[in-house]
Amino acid sequence: MQFQQLQYFVAVAETRHFTRAADLVHVAQPSLSQQIKALERELGADLFLRARGNITLTDAGEALLPLARRILADAETARHEVQELVQLRGGRVRLGATPSLCTGLLPDVLRAFHDRYPGIRLLIEEGGSHDLVRELARGALDLALVVLPLPTPSPALTTVELLREDLVVVSSPDAAKPGNGRRTVRVADLEGERLVMFRHGYDLRELTVAACRAEGFEPDFAVEGGEMDAVLGFVRAGLGVAVVPRMVAARSGRGLRVTPLARPGLHRTIALAHRSDVAPPRAARELQRMLLER
Repeated sequence: MQFQQLQYFVAVAETRHFTRAADLVHVAQPSLSQQIKALERELGADLFLRARGNITLTDAGEALLPLARRILADAETARHEVQELVQLRGGRVRLGATPSLCTGLLPDVLRAFHDRYPGIRLLIEEGGSHDLVRELARGALDLALVVLPLPTPSPALTTVELLREDLVVVSSPDAAKPGNGRRTVRVADLEGERLVMFRHGYDLRELTVAACRAEGFEPDFAVEGGEMDAVLGFVRAGLGVAVVPRMVAARSGRGLRVTPLARPGLHRTIALAHRSDVAPPRAARELQRMLLER
């Protein structure tokens, strides 16, 4: 019994017509008929009752049909699983993330992913949530780490909350402590402090400015327009203080004083996003799993 013979048998059983079945499986009708007859000889039983214009299954055919369908389905599953495994030996994952997440969250996860799947190229695009959402929507990214709520809610995206991260105040150890030296700083204490501020479009900029305005004052910028590394460098140089994620502060090394924000503090919610209408590739789904289980 050959796999191809089972394909032909199922095609005839479902169409009840030899010519239409041959078209369905892309083979000449005489070849299909010969293979069905060969299958019947091997099984020792007729599978079809052939009357003019009417093809019906015999009892043997009725018994074989669900078994043949199961064998064909199992073969398709096996083919799919092997292809999925092949995808994890090569290919690429296009991941978008905000710069602060590239500094804080991603290094350990990407190292673990690379160690497990060294053949997969990781293409990282840094940007604000607004830019990343746009890139996801046009198919330029497989996954993106974004800050919730999204600047423009999109029903075309699926988001899964990943973590809720505290923000802290960083300053130079050589400068005066913010908040008059207290162990924690209130947002209101940032009034009168010179802030090192991120560029426009940066999620942390919008969050910090909104928090200051909620306390009734406009923040005073010493320097503005930088990315994460530049902001941390300016703070180390004593140009001012900055509000950054706790993970970034923890990874920033020496040269920074870290002061927590007093309750209720400031937080941001990080989510993993992908398009709702297109399933991410297998390699991207594996990276997604590792991020969610980190």
